[in-house]
Amino acid sequence: MTPVVPLIEAHDLHHSFGAVTVLQGVSISVHAGEMTAIIGPNGSGKSTLLRIVGRLLRPHQGVVRFDSRDAWSIPPREFARRVAFLPQAPEAPADLTVGELVARGRHPYRGLLGGSSERDREAVERALVLAGVEVLRHRTVSTLSGGERQRAWVALALAQEPDVLLLDEPTTYLDIGHQVELLSLLAGLNEEQGLTVLMVMHDLPQAAHYAKRLVAVRAGEVVADGPPREVLTESQVEAIFGVAVRVYRDPESGVPVVAPVGR
Repeated sequence: MTPVVPLIEAHDLHHSFGAVTVLQGVSISVHAGEMTAIIGPNGSGKSTLLRIVGRLLRPHQGVVRFDSRDAWSIPPREFARRVAFLPQAPEAPADLTVGELVARGRHPYRGLLGGSSERDREAVERALVLAGVEVLRHRTVSTLSGGERQRAWVALALAQEPDVLLLDEPTTYLDIGHQVELLSLLAGLNEEQGLTVLMVMHDLPQAAHYAKRLVAVRAGEVVADGPPREVLTESQVEAIFGVAVRVYRDPESGVPVVAPVGR
């Protein structure tokens, strides 16, 4: 049986900022249709790894392949059609409407004159519907709640019609209700649309609940990689985060739930 080639392969990545080494020999692979969360303590290299995979940062050493091609050999417009990246705190002009924001996701498809085609308009409409923000299309970004704003940015990414969506801590600044709303949206896009999702997360129970695979990074190295129930053991969480915890199983889903050991 022919092995399935990963959609994304990052091999032996090294990166430093000045004298500070951030990644040292990191290798990961992501297959099409996976929903994967990168976890680890602050400063472990999670966001740097995601930015390198998204071609926003070139590693000092190592290679990233996308669909068996060197990611840096792919023309920027083609890469932007296949990979969408949402940073921690994306910004847009306050007077921009949601519809106008989402339409910006079509830039990789537009010609020299920059006009929108019927296909562009259809893609924007579909993205608005998939992200659940079609009723907000005429609202300006400045009037949106945190949860609405994040869904609008997801809609922009979906308008790119990507194969892969990369997100850096997408639930930052959101309350628990909006966190669940956003992560449920991403899980639905993964399951129903086949969208490959790779995201950096801090909340371990949420990462375990929504992601099918966890990649744990500590001090610039991958120290664990696998299903949540294999990665989130008491001994591994303590080794990764340096804190004693108890790990329980949700009685319905069997998903691991991590709780700190109190005094």
